[in-house]
Amino acid sequence: MAVQPEGKLLFGMGAPLAVSMMIQAVYNIVDSIFVSYLGENALTAVSLSFPIFMLMISVAVGTGVGINSLISRRLGAKRHEEAEHAAGNGFTLMLISMLVFVLFGIFGTRPFMRAYTANPETLEYGVTYLSIIMTCSVGLFMQIYCERIMQSQGQNFYVMLVQISGAVFNIIFDPILIFGLLGFPKLGMAGAAIATVGGQILSMLISFVLIFSKKNEVRLRAKNLRLKGPVVKEIYTVGAPSIILQALGTVMTLALNGILIAYTETAVAVFGVYFRVQSIAMMPLFGMTNAAMSIIAFNYGAQNRKRVMRTWRLALIAGLVMMLVMVVLIMLLPDQILGLFQATDEMLRIGRAALTIIPIGLVLAPVSIVCSVMFQAVGNGSYSMYLSLARQLLVLVPAAWLLSRIFHEVAAVWWAFPIAEVVTIVIALFMFANIYNTRIRTMPPEPPALA
Repeated sequence: MAVQPEGKLLFGMGAPLAVSMMIQAVYNIVDSIFVSYLGENALTAVSLSFPIFMLMISVAVGTGVGINSLISRRLGAKRHEEAEHAAGNGFTLMLISMLVFVLFGIFGTRPFMRAYTANPETLEYGVTYLSIIMTCSVGLFMQIYCERIMQSQGQNFYVMLVQISGAVFNIIFDPILIFGLLGFPKLGMAGAAIATVGGQILSMLISFVLIFSKKNEVRLRAKNLRLKGPVVKEIYTVGAPSIILQALGTVMTLALNGILIAYTETAVAVFGVYFRVQSIAMMPLFGMTNAAMSIIAFNYGAQNRKRVMRTWRLALIAGLVMMLVMVVLIMLLPDQILGLFQATDEMLRIGRAALTIIPIGLVLAPVSIVCSVMFQAVGNGSYSMYLSLARQLLVLVPAAWLLSRIFHEVAAVWWAFPIAEVVTIVIALFMFANIYNTRIRTMPPEPPALA
């Protein structure tokens, strides 16, 4: 990460991540496609469950971002022992986080679903799905932990293998367990959840094999599992804002579900479908920006301004091109996409508007996302948190509520997304200018060893 050409390094690290994250997104959408055969109530239940599932992922990924950033910076600064302290403390933090969600899975799923639906079929579908996903979350947390350890060292090919294995397991066993094929029992919604956690556990096991059997620059050692205040603080200096940043998506989804369900439960199902389609569109970008964050963090630790800025510019250009292609495809194929989910006439009517209006804002989304990556890589994760807060709560939700009140039509709600994106980009550019002037511009143009 210190000497290879930035473009080659970004592609070499980002392409495996992009492929693996695309496959992750595909198996999430395949999960919903199979569930839709159980009926629209089943699809609505999964959509209502989605915010809590994403909250769990937010905590795991956010903690992982803090671990990744700290390890990369310590390796860049040649402080190897401190990098291993970060790895050990990160493992313990992941276990603690997992236990919190296991408790929610046992005690909190039914009250949560009752707050959103009085439909008994939707309620039972949601409780079944969400309780299994939460109580069996060890695979998710440990898989993400191992992935971040490997990413911090640039081992993204192994990350791709881990994620593909879990995705393939899920895709194969979804129809088998939902519909009772090949001699397996017909489990319905429970089958969808079991296939998901089964894929996560398989990925976790493969990750552990790679971490413990392969010669890694960073080792997980028992002596580093005991939490140390300074290490935990540094992990969450970047990780906590990232958790909040991603958890804001949960709050936003809950709020929008509340606005949409006032029209019809079908609108909630459409919103859930759109989010899965958007995840496919965004995952290549997130794969590339995850790689960019490791490269930028490493070279920021090594005080190499030229490589930091070159990587950022390349990530921005690549992100804009990728999103333009994805948005064009979504806007040209709304009926085909909705048809995958057994869409009714009402779902088609609402969904066509959603899949042609919301993506307008995605075209320029890489600007704020790549700026956010820079903030996290240099250790200022709070800026990322403020940016996400502005987009998802301060602008998007109020705009959606206001549009629903003014126009009294569900299609009006979708325009809140492009509005929020434009406002966010303006804020991101002001923040980036401040970070550049205070942290990047003051760095030497070449690393100290080469000056």
